[in-house]
Amino acid sequence: MASAAIFSSLRRSRSPTLEACLTPVDLENDVVALLNHLTAVSSDLISSFSGKRPPFQKKNSQSLLRKIELFVVLLDSVRDSTSDFPSTVILCFKELYLLLNRSKILLDYCAQSSKLWLLLQNHSVSGHFHDLNREFSTLLDVIPLYKLNNLSNDVIEQLALLQKQSRNAKLFIDKHDDALRLKLFKMLNEIETGRIPSVQEFHEFFVKKLGILDATSCRAELEFLEEHMLNHEDDIEPSASVLSGFVAIIRYCRFLLFGFEEDEVEITRGQRLQNSKKRALISKEIADTFITIPKDFCCPISLELMADPVIISSGQTYDRVSISRWIEDGHSSCPKSGQLLLHKKLVPNKALRNLMTQWCIAHRILYSPPENSDLAAESFPAAPASRAAVEANKATTRLLIQELRDGSVSGKAMAAREIRFLAKTGGENRAFIAESGAIPYLRILLFSQSVVAQENAVTAMLNLSIHDNNKSLIIEEDGCLRSIVHVLRFGHTVESRENAAATLFSLSAIHDYKKKIAGENGAIEALSALLSKGTPRGKKDAVTALFNLSTHNEICTEMIGFGAVRALIEALGCEEVAEEAAGALALIVRQPAGAAVVGEEDLAVIGLIKMMRCGSPRAKENAVAALLELCRSGGVQAAERILKTPAMVGLLQGLLFMGTKRARRKAASLARVFQRCHNASLHYGGLGVGYAFAGDSATGNPDLGFSGETVIVSMSMSVSVS
Repeated sequence: MASAAIFSSLRRSRSPTLEACLTPVDLENDVVALLNHLTAVSSDLISSFSGKRPPFQKKNSQSLLRKIELFVVLLDSVRDSTSDFPSTVILCFKELYLLLNRSKILLDYCAQSSKLWLLLQNHSVSGHFHDLNREFSTLLDVIPLYKLNNLSNDVIEQLALLQKQSRNAKLFIDKHDDALRLKLFKMLNEIETGRIPSVQEFHEFFVKKLGILDATSCRAELEFLEEHMLNHEDDIEPSASVLSGFVAIIRYCRFLLFGFEEDEVEITRGQRLQNSKKRALISKEIADTFITIPKDFCCPISLELMADPVIISSGQTYDRVSISRWIEDGHSSCPKSGQLLLHKKLVPNKALRNLMTQWCIAHRILYSPPENSDLAAESFPAAPASRAAVEANKATTRLLIQELRDGSVSGKAMAAREIRFLAKTGGENRAFIAESGAIPYLRILLFSQSVVAQENAVTAMLNLSIHDNNKSLIIEEDGCLRSIVHVLRFGHTVESRENAAATLFSLSAIHDYKKKIAGENGAIEALSALLSKGTPRGKKDAVTALFNLSTHNEICTEMIGFGAVRALIEALGCEEVAEEAAGALALIVRQPAGAAVVGEEDLAVIGLIKMMRCGSPRAKENAVAALLELCRSGGVQAAERILKTPAMVGLLQGLLFMGTKRARRKAASLARVFQRCHNASLHYGGLGVGYAFAGDSATGNPDLGFSGETVIVSMSMSVSVS
């Protein structure tokens, strides 16, 4: 019987339904209709697969089809019979229906699977054919042929012969197919030791033996294997780690054997545009469906409902898969708070998971938390790449960089795209690509007139910048920062400009680079424009970059002069980025110049107070921090505007009782400002906050009682890999 693994592995065809396991209800009591249906199904199987020769499992497929052909003869002989069939015969026909459906599933699987996958699964798939053969043998043993009228002696003899053959049949594993499988693993082992086979060896095996004749076939093989790694990571055989080696080998062969075909770039571009529209529709549908999900239930990295919430050493909660990949990429800090991680343990957040489960049940949303997540609290699910994959990827990188240097325009665009994909996963890939000299050639492509080349180049630069050691290589490359800012300002596509902003955010994680980025002509101005007029994702990229820059004390003047402060104030009204905008403003108003500009904007105070009223816990924390710093640095006028707000007292009381730990501390500091101003007002005969400031200043307390208060602003700081 074909296993569930075969069912779940079917590709490009719909998943098997109950028709594969049950006889149709409308045929239960109509024997003639059942026989006609069986004949039609059998004939369809024969016509569909007899002319097709699967790349492997040829003999097993042919043997199965011959059995089905004989059953067609049997059905043709009995379906016109006018006599009633005994119940035992009808039961056998129903069992035949199930066997025919499982045969179709198995034959579909062989026809639609990639060649490499069929080789790797040679023993398993052969076992499924053997299981089907035994079930057909059992059916022939129990079917009472003597009770069937109109059967010729010839048909009876053929069935008897088939019955004998099926009973004595053993598991058949094609020796030729298995030799190719062993050769494939031998090649993998050679590459793992550092020996890369020659062009002739690869051509002999992949082209002549496997029949992979062009780049399109290579791409199909890659997509199939990568899909299995993604969808069946936990139960795949061979393991995802081993499979990653085969994926890397196919990718290398694609360029080694077939070069960089020019038309593929244009095809890819057209498909990309089409897929982009589909993704937009899907994203809107998802957004419409899940727009009411509480923010605390969404992972700060993926922004999706967490499947397995875990707590890291900074106290923040993330989805296990997202934070594991973040740590695996070499990061040693919390993505949200920036705090250095003391250890890499992942502790399940059981309380939050229970709340999420209850919420999902109440809203009829499917939610299945992992059963054994507690046992894997210290493990990371992403399988490490095998040594063979690393060596093959290095060989591929050398080919790609050579194409970036010497290739045609379309060839360079394709090479940039592949570097983008290689740099998408694994710190080791990112390190080797940069060390091999890809950055200077990618920098040149940032000025390309080709839309595809520029977009792939800037995205590749983004993915490379995630690796901390690569940040210095990018910054120190002559003209590279200027080129990234050029794409941010004048990029051909929205995605190019957004990825340029994300690259600046990634680079600005190093404090020493913030001044260089801010000093680059047009950088802050372009980030401000993206924050004001960009897409939701563009706004997110821009606000995170501006937040990072705002942590540098010497950049405040540039941020004011180029409109960043104004853009951040306007962003307080945008739900997607309000939290981060408030965090950036809290840092900017520490400087007197920043406080002066923000204090003059009614929209700023209104937006921060609104956020204190109805924002997320983190947004409320950032808002009260910004107001606290504005009182501290903005002078009398700013403080009066804040302290005279009618709702302020109630909002502070709410935070003191219900806010986060940091929000409570900041609210307490702001409450002390109220108290001091109130006491000073009484002391000076109700002359107002201005006299309170004067009085405090005279007593040597210019910061209104919160000197030494360190305002810690927290926000989401994650870089998406494109």
